[in-house]
Amino acid sequence: MRSRGLLALGAAPLVVAAVVGAGPSAAGLPGGTGTTPTPVATASPGPSASPSPTPAATTTPELPGGGRVLFPGHRLVALYGHPGAASLGVLGEQGVAASVERAQRVARPYRRLSVVPVVPAFEIIATVAQRSRGGDGDYSGESSVRALRPWVEAAGRAGMLVVLDLQPGRADLLDQAQRYRSLLRLSYVGLAVDPEWKLQPGQKPLGQIGSIDAGEINRTSAWLAALVHAEGLPQKLFVVHQFRLSMIGREHLLRTDQPELAVLVHMDGQGGSAQKEATWDAVRRARPEGTRLGWKNFYDEDHPTYTPKQTMRRHPAPVMISYQ
Repeated sequence: MRSRGLLALGAAPLVVAAVVGAGPSAAGLPGGTGTTPTPVATASPGPSASPSPTPAATTTPELPGGGRVLFPGHRLVALYGHPGAASLGVLGEQGVAASVERAQRVARPYRRLSVVPVVPAFEIIATVAQRSRGGDGDYSGESSVRALRPWVEAAGRAGMLVVLDLQPGRADLLDQAQRYRSLLRLSYVGLAVDPEWKLQPGQKPLGQIGSIDAGEINRTSAWLAALVHAEGLPQKLFVVHQFRLSMIGREHLLRTDQPELAVLVHMDGQGGSAQKEATWDAVRRARPEGTRLGWKNFYDEDHPTYTPKQTMRRHPAPVMISYQ
């Protein structure tokens, strides 16, 4: 279980014993886991200007790093966390400008190890698991679009990709995703789901490792794919985090056939090298055929934290590497 993922202060990490499974039927895996840009004014035509109207130029939005399809033409290296909350990950250890610089710095060593362009990224926890029910009773604190927009737009101006991560508690995953429609309309913003923090009736954060059924995930991905299609956007990243097979119910039913989305299963295991490798192998085997993989490095919980070279030794090489 990741010790960073709950906003309430003083929350003790849950310790759960787990056994590495041989495949999808295994019960569990080892340990876990500015402002809006000002429009540029255009000068009015002078007396000598042609009276004929000129059609407005149209541009097709592209992804950071170029193109409209994510993989295999990009590799992402991301800082994970919540703005202003250092306990939730390295993204929150500094302000927005310094976070942009740090993401670029962390991504730099991967460029000589990757045959495709490396794109720095933010993975921002948009809805944060809470120890208390909260006003809406869902054990999840939903950040406002207004609070997240400066971080999202600063990353966009720097040519970075952004992923909004959801820790839904008892909330419906699709309902939470739809809160951020205005940000997801941006060409460089994708979505992630963190099943660890999905609660069933009667459950509370830190009482168990949560799970999300493939059906709920698929409803959310279908909505996101429809948004991409309606807005003429480039392909969006859709990430599902996992460090136990039980976290994704009926994983074999996950939809991966929507061309509007690049679906990625992100391995979030932490601990010693042997533990992380065993988690990686189990997640790799259980994922739907052809689904690409991500990998998370923990600065505090891994022993040791993998170097970029060690990280890229995976087979297949992860197309998204995040740091928490």
